Amino acid sequence: MKAVIYGAGNIGRGFIGQLFAASGYELTFIDVAEPVIDGINQAGRYPVRLLSDSGGVDCWIEGVQAVNGRDPEKAAEAIAAADIMATAVGVRVLPRIAPVIAEGIKKRFAKNGSCLNIIICENLIDANKLLEKLIKEHLHELEKDFFDKHIGLVEASIGRMVPLQTPEMQDGNPLRICTETYGFLPVDKDAFKGEIPRIEGMCPFSQFDFYLQRKLFIHNMGHAVSSYLGMLQGDEFLYQAVRRGDIGYIVQNAMLESALALSAKFGASLPDLLGHIRDLLRRFSNRALRDTCARVGGDTTRKLGPQDRLIGAIRCCGEQGIPPAFISLGCAAALFRHLEENQQPQTPKAAAAALAEVSGLGASSPDAAGILSFHSMITKKADFPELITAAADAAYKPGII
Repeated sequence: MKAVIYGAGNIGRGFIGQLFAASGYELTFIDVAEPVIDGINQAGRYPVRLLSDSGGVDCWIEGVQAVNGRDPEKAAEAIAAADIMATAVGVRVLPRIAPVIAEGIKKRFAKNGSCLNIIICENLIDANKLLEKLIKEHLHELEKDFFDKHIGLVEASIGRMVPLQTPEMQDGNPLRICTETYGFLPVDKDAFKGEIPRIEGMCPFSQFDFYLQRKLFIHNMGHAVSSYLGMLQGDEFLYQAVRRGDIGYIVQNAMLESALALSAKFGASLPDLLGHIRDLLRRFSNRALRDTCARVGGDTTRKLGPQDRLIGAIRCCGEQGIPPAFISLGCAAALFRHLEENQQPQTPKAAAAALAEVSGLGASSPDAAGILSFHSMITKKADFPELITAAADAAYKPGII
């Protein structure tokens, strides 16, 4: 059995590759990073080091090869011959790889090929719709019909945390990926074409929007809030921030706000969501990962986007009548970082303009008002107890909590 993974980075090698290999697939990575391509083809294997506070254990992924993505013909041939495929390239790279995927589908069509399911490992709601649009731009009508009947675009919720790989983590092998032990891969059950393959750790679910929003509005949002509050305190590593009682309290309550909203929206078990939050806080505090606040909080423009983890969580709460006070405090810390990175003044006018630009929240929006109020407190050097009190006051709504 053959598996193709478009993207040989942290998630491709450090998570999906491990699951596919454990399920008996021969792996072919497609990437443009020539040192990684050459290293994989020379060694034919690479290690994944699973980290916890008690140490790390190497898991070797054997029988691996790589194709240079700058050779689209060879990449398309690999896709055409695949039994399963995944993308792990980042949302912004999808338009670049779609033409190559389309060529692989054309080759399958010409050979009257079987079904191919593509697991989309990108942090984006409706990533399947985007990728379908991008691929179909390169197909003619008969090929589109083949696509509709034989190609499954399967959204996945990527929960494994993989930090920036340092030379210390590589430990003499530039192919080594250090990551946490978490190996749960929820996927959209209803998107598969043909028989659902058996992949270790993969759990197909219907009503998959819930799992995507749980990942984005609880996991990703809580992760981001931890990083921005940590940077306010001068913390380098995420575990340092989360292990602070004040930051941990804010993050936990922000995640709780999203949990209440998602429970109301989808009828999901609130106790299960609370258990998920406890587990995430434990994982965020994993000292061995040495994940940095700067990495987790990078790309503030995207993370403050209208549908992304912060503003999207606020909107979700608003739709369900849940006051998003602690999430708004986290957004204010993200806005502070955004202005700082873009060398803009920390003034009410600059903050309102930047928030409107990146999130679409105008000055008259109640959501904007809440975020800007916390931003003002941060710029005036309010301490964390003051911020927590203000958030708790804003969060209180009789009948909700």
